[in-house]
Parts: sequence; C-alpha cells; structure tokens
Amino acid sequence: MTEQVTIALTKGRIEKDTVKLLEKAGFDLSFMAEKGRNLIFESPDKRFRFLLVKAPDVTTYVRHGVADIGVVGKDVLIEHPSGYLEMLDLNFGRCKFSVASTDDYAPGDHKRKRIATKYPTVARDFFNKKGEDVEIISIQGSVEIAPVIGLADAIVDIVETGNTLVANGLKVYEDICRISARLIVNQAALKNNADIMPFIEKIKAVVGTEEVPFQ
Repeated sequence: MTEQVTIALTKGRIEKDTVKLLEKAGFDLSFMAEKGRNLIFESPDKRFRFLLVKAPDVTTYVRHGVADIGVVGKDVLIEHPSGYLEMLDLNFGRCKFSVASTDDYAPGDHKRKRIATKYPTVARDFFNKKGEDVEIISIQGSVEIAPVIGLADAIVDIVETGNTLVANGLKVYEDICRISARLIVNQAALKNNADIMPFIEKIKAVVGTEEVPFQ
C-alpha cells in the first residue's frame, strides 16, 4: 500500500525550483500551478502533500515529524543543525556565506571586531576556527548598513551576485562556505515509510551526485 509523503518547502524561489526538479524527475505537480493563498496542497492520488512554510520552519516541521521531507537552504541547516538527516545537495539556490565590509576594514589587525549578522552560529564558528575573539551583533533586517554607520566592523551574510554589497559601498573580504538547497528527511519517517527512499532516489538520479565546486 502506498503511503503519503509530506514535504515541507521553503516558500519562494526554492519552492519553484523544487517543483521544476520534481517535474523533471517525472512527478506531476500540475495541482500546484494555481496556489493562490493556499499553504497546503495534496496530489489528486493522495501520494504527496506539500506544506509551504518559512525557511527556518522547514527544519521544525521535519524534526517534529509533521513533514517527512524538507527542502531548505544550507544556511538554515547550519543555524538549526539537528533533528533530521541531510540526504541530498540539490545544487540550486547556490550562493555563499561571506565576510564583507568597507574599504577601510583591516581583517589582519589584532583589534577585537564587531560582526553584524543574521547568522550568529555561522559567524561565531568561522571566527572561532580562526582563533579570533569577536563580538557578534545579531540583526534581523538588512545588515549591509552596519559597517557604514559604525555599528559593526564587518558583516557575515549570504552573497549571491554581490550587487547589494557594492550598492552599499561594501566588498567581500573572505568566503566562508558554499550554500545551496538541501533535501532533509525525518529519521523515523525514513525508517517507517517505504515510499520515501524511492522518491529520494528518483530525485538523486536527476540531480546527480557531483557537487558544484565552491566559488
């Protein structure tokens, strides 16, 4: 008997890219074409149910078993590292974590630096590995202005094209790690739902196993 698989997707671009990937893998997702304001979608054959949620909530849904599978950016997984199994790098939504600041930033000096970021775990781990004692300033909105107005010496943020940094007078000093969309799964669901692994294998066959190099 076929069991239903519940998948939590990050709303927005990752959701759209995931739908394209699943269609490429042979799944009919036409029932998601007209979303409106709906956040829950069930396939006509009842095989799949999709939940559209905010990125940090994907790990929460998977951790608590509300969703069997989740698709979310690696940035979220670094900040929320437990309660799921990371199965696949889907190789879309690619960007990177970087340290950026103004032209007068001196990364090599011995001054204790203030780092503004929405990703305190990423920033703290990066500077700890370098043996640098920094003050982390958590900001929920746009961090680009922090070095400009003197709130911080530098920022740690996600960089895709770098255009936003340039527009705010910043440049990248160091790259931390590559980011892309990842497929995660609830460990109990993987063990108990026999339809999950074949589903993942179909996606893996489309994505391939070769990781895109860090740039």
